[in-house]
Parts: sequence; structure tokens; C-alpha cells
Amino acid sequence: MIKVENIYKEFIKSDKNNKEVKFYADNDISFTAKEGEIVGILGPNGAGKTTLLRMLAGILEPTKGTITIDDLTYDNAELQIKKKIAYLSGNTKLYNHLSPYELFMMCADFYEVDKKEAQKKIKELSKELKMDAFLYNRISKLSTGQMQRVNIARCMIHDPKIYILDEATSGLDIIASQIILDFIKKEKEKGKLIIYSTHYMEEAENICDNVIMINKGKIIKEGTPNKINSDLKTTNLRDAFFKLIKEEDLHE
Repeated sequence: MIKVENIYKEFIKSDKNNKEVKFYADNDISFTAKEGEIVGILGPNGAGKTTLLRMLAGILEPTKGTITIDDLTYDNAELQIKKKIAYLSGNTKLYNHLSPYELFMMCADFYEVDKKEAQKKIKELSKELKMDAFLYNRISKLSTGQMQRVNIARCMIHDPKIYILDEATSGLDIIASQIILDFIKKEKEKGKLIIYSTHYMEEAENICDNVIMINKGKIIKEGTPNKINSDLKTTNLRDAFFKLIKEEDLHE
């Protein structure tokens, strides 16, 4: 289980007069996510989604607040937590001169996965993510969709308990996107906890059990897609989000 309690992340930027000003990329964020569910983090670019996911993955440290993962915190159990998670960032670069198979074996070695177990896991992932046709090709020769499937698979080689996925289908065509979404659904059925950041509202309605809508670093709504639409008298999350930000603008 992931428990996020009142976390803030402060950064410093320069204004038009070149004066340093402080701002919160994430501002008083709290939520809980449990095993066997997909929690969507929804919002436009710049809303604070990636900063939030980087804090969940232990890459960034909150300015204030607490993140607890299976009753552990990064302060006292960083390595133990990181062995439990798979983190997919939106801009991870791969080793172009390697094949996907070679990359997976390298990642398995990093996580101290037994060689035979790693080969078994690679076979499973290759089948589920439809990588058999290019498993031994150089990564530099792969399409964007193929490369993203490889990127996801290399995060899964150690059989993590928690997935933290940032814009996993961004820029992909409909077929490549569906392969990844189907894989995510299957992992949920295995009892995995999945945090899924996206700005594609339709995707969230398709796969998420609960969604957390973020705008300007703050949570503006959370709940199941059906509950959010019911509360706001909308038929889809896209309309719900725009209704919320219009209401937010009126109060500013």
C-alpha cells in the first residue's frame, strides 16, 4: 500500500525580472493506493504529475509531508522500497547498441535475479507485450511503440509489487497503446498496485479504479470515474476536468 500524507514539493524559478521566486509543483497532496487497483493521476502538462511520481519513486524528496510504502519510508528503507517498485519515466533513454534481450538480462543482473528466473520472466514479458518478433534486434532499429514496450518490460524484470508509470502511452499509435493498456490490466489482476499518470482522460476511464485529478499542483477531485461524473453531472472525465478548472478559475 502507498500512503501519501500532505506532501509538498518546492522549487525556485526566475520571474520576468530575473528575481528568484519560490513555487510549489505539488501542494498538500494526500491519497492512499492499495494492492490490486490502478490509480490514475490525471492532469495537463505542468500540473505536477511527474514531480509527484518522482517523489513516489524516491527520486525526489518532498519538501514537506510523508510517503509510506508498505509501512516503510525512504528515510530508513530506501533500498528495500526500490526493490518493490518499477518506475517508468517519460524520458528514459535505452542502450541503442543492445538488443532488448541483452538489456533485460543486464537489468536482471542489477536486481540480482537468478539467470534462469530472468530468462523465464523475459519469455513471459516478451509474449505478453508482443516482443517476440524484435527481442533480438538492436534497440536502435525499433519503432517508438516497440521501444516503449521494451522500456516497460525492463522495469518489470524483477517482478515488482508496485508500478509507477508516467505517461506510458504518450505519443504511441492506437495498437501500441492498447498492447500496453492490456498488459497493465493483466498486472492489476495479479494483485499489483499501479500508479498511472496520464493526460489522456479516455485511457483513465478505461483502466483506472480510482482517479486523482491535479491542476496547478493541487488535487481538485478524486474518486472512481463513475463517482466523479455523477458528482459533476458529466458523462466523461474530460468534461468533468474542464468543469472543475472553470469553477477553480471563478474562485481565484
